Amino acid sequence: MRLIRLLKKDLAKEVSGWVDDDLISEDQGHAICARYDVSLQDTDAQSRGYGLLVALGYLFIGLALITLIGANWDEIPRGLRMAALVLLTLATHGFALKRYVSGDEPSASRFFLLGNLFYGAAIILIAQIYHLGEHMPDGVFWWALGSLPFGVLLRNTWLTLFSAVLSLVWFYLEYQMGFFPTLFPLFMVASAYVLVRGPQSTLLFLAFVGGSMLWVEALLGWFWDGGSYAMAPQPEHLLVTVALFILAFAFSQWLIRVNHGRARDYGVVLSVWSLRFALFALLIMSFESPWRALLKEDWLHQASMWPMVGILLSAALIVARAAKQLPMVSVICGYVLLQMLAVVMWGSPRAAASLQVIDNVALIVVGIGLILHGISRGVSHYFFMGIATILLTAFMRYVDLIGDYIGGAFLFLMLAAVLLGAARFWKHQQLKTNDVATGSGDKQGERRDESQTKSPVKNTEENNHD
Repeated sequence: MRLIRLLKKDLAKEVSGWVDDDLISEDQGHAICARYDVSLQDTDAQSRGYGLLVALGYLFIGLALITLIGANWDEIPRGLRMAALVLLTLATHGFALKRYVSGDEPSASRFFLLGNLFYGAAIILIAQIYHLGEHMPDGVFWWALGSLPFGVLLRNTWLTLFSAVLSLVWFYLEYQMGFFPTLFPLFMVASAYVLVRGPQSTLLFLAFVGGSMLWVEALLGWFWDGGSYAMAPQPEHLLVTVALFILAFAFSQWLIRVNHGRARDYGVVLSVWSLRFALFALLIMSFESPWRALLKEDWLHQASMWPMVGILLSAALIVARAAKQLPMVSVICGYVLLQMLAVVMWGSPRAAASLQVIDNVALIVVGIGLILHGISRGVSHYFFMGIATILLTAFMRYVDLIGDYIGGAFLFLMLAAVLLGAARFWKHQQLKTNDVATGSGDKQGERRDESQTKSPVKNTEENNHD
């Protein structure tokens, strides 16, 4: 997995500059870009920035009009209000459709976005005119649903992301008020369709993954609360969330191995965010109080929690096997499962200190692993993430756990040994790389010498033949 895939647009621009400076040939530039599934001519960062600025400008135009209309709302006659809102929405979408038919799809998508803003404002303001605010989340739902077809039909990621964000807002409002958002999967299916058939979008992909996980947790919450739809997170949600992220990590490793550039890019994104979640969770659980709180819980829904966790972890192992990452994912599943069993079955708050120590050891091991992985693969992101993990662990443990001078000195000496060992490993890798490069150079030189030695003999034989 190479994080440079996330910066391949910038890579194409750099390679184009190398070709212009005659550092490499154009064929070599195409070969480098093809390795990361990007075109050498894909250097339109300036046009993308222009499009972003124009889209934001239209966004603020819409907000300004909505604010202006809202400020003078009571002074405008009711019929004029209704007609103005409908005409403004239809005119904006009509102009966007005209731009789309003429072939200017980027401009059309921006005007469709502006029209969607006017459409949402029309829903809110018309509801105020006719006092239709009995269930406020319905307005957000119809806004999201009305905006969705434009993103799907145009396969535009920004329009689809706009609807996905609105659907997440509706999901939260609906669930908070005691109702279940049954049609939420519709927006996730539409997002998946655009991700597959439309252009690449990291934000839409993350919204799809996060929304899907949220849907699973909401279903479990509905089941555990007896269909009351109350937004009351249960402790079992935490264990299921951890299992979901393990499955997401395994799926990311499978995506990275798929012979498709977009799938590999999404796999890199999902892997990085799964790793960040794991580090964040380990840092939170490195304190004693979260463990103590979990050990005090009653765990009333074990009968359904354990099958769910088992299904998710089993699916993660199956996917990891297909991705040829079974050993690593098996270790992760084993560690997490043992921690879960200890928390649920132990049940004594006195065990919090032991679990905290185990978590801190795991943090240090993960930090060391990230450092070594970053050095061996030449990926600075993992290297610095490992350094940050160890430094944060040291700081938190010095403040929270080991406050005396002797304990602090011992901790700092231990971490110094870890970092110096990593530096020694780095030097060893550099020497190994240099030896390989020198060896290959010597072999090439030997081959050249052999060819030079053979050529006079060949010439002599040819002269004798003549």
